[in-house]
Amino acid sequence: MGTETTGATPPDGDAPRPAPPAGTAAGTAVTSRRKDRIDRLAELTARTDTSTGSGLWVEALRRLRANKTALIGLGVLAVFLVLAVIGPWIAPYSPTAQTWRGEVFPNRGIFVGPRSGNWLGLDHLGRDELSRMLVGARQTLLVGVVATLIGFTVGALIGGFSGAALALGGRAGRTVDTVVMRFTDMLLALPSLLLAVSVAAIMGQSLTTVMVAVGVVQIPVFARLLRGSMLAQANSDYVLAARALGVRRRRIVLAHVLPNSLGPVIVQSTLALATAIIEAAALSFLGLGNPDAAQPEWGVMLAQAQRFFDQAPMMAVYPALGIIITALGFTLLGEAMREALDPKLRS
Repeated sequence: MGTETTGATPPDGDAPRPAPPAGTAAGTAVTSRRKDRIDRLAELTARTDTSTGSGLWVEALRRLRANKTALIGLGVLAVFLVLAVIGPWIAPYSPTAQTWRGEVFPNRGIFVGPRSGNWLGLDHLGRDELSRMLVGARQTLLVGVVATLIGFTVGALIGGFSGAALALGGRAGRTVDTVVMRFTDMLLALPSLLLAVSVAAIMGQSLTTVMVAVGVVQIPVFARLLRGSMLAQANSDYVLAARALGVRRRRIVLAHVLPNSLGPVIVQSTLALATAIIEAAALSFLGLGNPDAAQPEWGVMLAQAQRFFDQAPMMAVYPALGIIITALGFTLLGEAMREALDPKLRS
């Protein structure tokens, strides 16, 4: 998401706040910057382009096709998705079978590197690294997608409810919006990894815990983003025209404002996938992931390899590169989509 700000009043209509105490100035500034980036993305789809007769999304798609960064990110994601889907079928060996256990002696520093039968070598238990990487890609994708869906669904419900309450007007609607947004602001003020670790520690060690913990971190981002987008759409010409024609305000909000506000939320979901993969790997690295260590997952593989980094560094390099490249692909595509929607960032 973009970092530029404008001098105009933020779209959420929040009143200016007094200066924070000196001891909390840094944390308040970080939270404010995160809120500004979210609100900026929420404004993008409310803009129109009068230079051509094409719609905003048609122009965005045209710029995406001409954007090399977007094509690179899409290519990386295509490879990752293909490997995640067909990985278990093309893996040369079972990812849990300790077929070559007698050739590896971690206590004596004896490991097996890449060779003809094992292209990426063996891990500390004599399991084929290539097979574990291929099967682990599916687990990593599953965790990232489910966590993002949790954040998207719950955040959209909260943000849609808050935005609808404020758009419908009235003192009760403004009160509801204020309470909900202050709660999401508190969640945004917490470091994302700290919040995820706290949720995972409460729920216990499991793969489901990782999905829920990472999803909870994404909820306030989606909630504030959808709410800000709805407020931006509420000031559009078609809303004013519908009101002038006597259309009920509830119908305007639910049938027109809400569907037209989902654009920036979809863009954010692409960026959230990259964050979800990294944070899920971090939780697995800290020992809060799948308790079955035999099941391959890139974060678990990275955690297991740290003990043998001096003797066999490639055991950690392979899953680390997988996480980095995949997250980079999602980030490149998401940033390209954001820029394609912003008229100020056209090339």
